Amino acid sequence: MPSGRLALRATIGGLLMGHGLQKLQGSFGGSGLEGTEQMMGAIGLHPARQQALAAALTETVGGGLTAAGFLSPLGPSMIIGAMSVAIVKVHAKNGPWVSSGGYEYNLTLIAACLSLATSGPGPISIDGILGKQRSGLRWGALGLLLGVSGAAATIAVAERMRPEDETDGTTVAGPEDE
Repeated sequence: MPSGRLALRATIGGLLMGHGLQKLQGSFGGSGLEGTEQMMGAIGLHPARQQALAAALTETVGGGLTAAGFLSPLGPSMIIGAMSVAIVKVHAKNGPWVSSGGYEYNLTLIAACLSLATSGPGPISIDGILGKQRSGLRWGALGLLLGVSGAAATIAVAERMRPEDETDGTTVAGPEDE
């Protein structure tokens, strides 16, 4: 049903675009890039400034592409990647339920984006208007692979760039702290 895909794309893509703009510009009551940078450092994503910018742009652009149904499955895969990083770095330790800070919301978004990547954006989309419909299991698998690979690369960079005095999100006291 074309209108169902449009509703799903517009809701998920629009909200993720807004979520990214909160991080990027402080829109909609967000913390902006400075607050996002602090949060990235606190959860061990280094270098924090670059990670903040990457997360903000990934959510903003991925959400926009998804909402518009343009260059699919790129937009859904960007959202899958961002949500995968959120699960690994923030929510996994809390179990599945969001009431305990868990990953149920993030996993729901991943499933919805996988569905969009597999079904394609539909005829009521920029891809549909341009006649560039990409749908099917291989496109869904590609979207998932791109998202999870991007998340793995993000986490690997963060680990490699972690300051020497930081382990598991805590800092070791230096002589000036004693």
